[in-house]
Amino acid sequence: MTDDEHPPPAGARRRALLPDLAPWRSSRDFRLMWTAGLVTAFGSFLTMVALPLQIKELTGSAFAVGAIGAVELVPLVVFGLYGGALADAVDRRKLILLTEAGLGLLAALLLVNSLLPDPMLWPLYAVAALTSALTGLQRPAIDAVTARIVPHDQLTAAAALNSMRWQLSAVAGPSLAGVVVAYAGLPFAYGLDLLTFVVSVLLALGLTPAPPAHDAEKPSLRAIGEGARYAWRRKELLGTYAVDMVAMFFAFPNAIFPFLADELDAPWALGLMYAAGSVGSMAVSVTSGWASRVHRHGRMVVLSAALWGAAMAAAGWLPNVWLVLLCLAVAGGADMVSGLFRSTMWNQTIPDGLRGRLAGIELLSYATGPQLGQVRAGGMAALVGVRASVWTGGLACVASIGLLALALPKLMTYDARTDEHARRVRTQREAAAPAAPAA
Repeated sequence: MTDDEHPPPAGARRRALLPDLAPWRSSRDFRLMWTAGLVTAFGSFLTMVALPLQIKELTGSAFAVGAIGAVELVPLVVFGLYGGALADAVDRRKLILLTEAGLGLLAALLLVNSLLPDPMLWPLYAVAALTSALTGLQRPAIDAVTARIVPHDQLTAAAALNSMRWQLSAVAGPSLAGVVVAYAGLPFAYGLDLLTFVVSVLLALGLTPAPPAHDAEKPSLRAIGEGARYAWRRKELLGTYAVDMVAMFFAFPNAIFPFLADELDAPWALGLMYAAGSVGSMAVSVTSGWASRVHRHGRMVVLSAALWGAAMAAAGWLPNVWLVLLCLAVAGGADMVSGLFRSTMWNQTIPDGLRGRLAGIELLSYATGPQLGQVRAGGMAALVGVRASVWTGGLACVASIGLLALALPKLMTYDARTDEHARRVRTQREAAAPAAPAA
């Protein structure tokens, strides 16, 4: 037997599955951003639980609680598009710092309001809308700066580590929030959120400046339109947005989980249903070492989105609650894979001068898809029943993804090793490497 025929040792196989920590080791700025994001995400999940609870205590109205989503959606979409143009025109580090400080001030307002003898209702909605607006301004800058601070060949690993950071927060944050609110009260939860923003701002102060190009266009409708036209010309990019929108529209049934739990005679499993997707995503994140060796990212986006739909269809059809939870976990893992390779395609192929605007467009699809999916799931449940709403949505997702794959062949044939856009960005990064700050 030759050396090539010997299987790799068990240790090497384990390392191939573990997350690739190369971005953490090679980029000081990535370490700072990752840590700041983890800290502030924990605080944000505290407020995500505390804010609707406070509205419930003040009004006793489910409609009043649900109205939070309505006041958050429009600012997120509008300011996300504008934030994308802004991220291409100003220093991204400065934009991240200012918006993070603004979010901290909003947390302080929630704290002050909760300490009043009679807390007011309207500031809660105002803060929710302003938080959504600042998030829309900030997220494109964060997404756009990643490709500057992480080597080109480590962007898939960076996307996996960022997703793992979010999943850690999504699992632990709400759990901690429930304990904090129950035993320490709303003001303590808001105070902890404020503290996390202070820490994240201090960490962000250490980031290297990320100024725009000398010929950067000022934020305007014309600049936003330029980004939209670029996305339209890049059919493989357009495909990633379309796949995400379709998957969320047809197969995002979270709004009807309480009714699904009742139909399965398992109301005790409602919390597990909401958590199952995050568990699946986390499982992919912590075993994502293989992802850096994948080059046909578009094909993986399509296949994983189809698996998401198929798993949701099975979750609506199966009668056993444990099998349903398993399907939801599989769906969460598939969504993680899709998101991982969508992010890699964007970061590896979009020119730096357009990256913020394209991140704003991505935020538009990210924000509207799940919201429309909730409406679809609820409407179909009223027409054909809860379980039928879930499984028909899953099948419609699979069929629609298949049609998109046929309509957008460039998405299926995309290969990071040969794609002209990826090669151009890689060449530009390599040419600029000597001027980059040391890690």
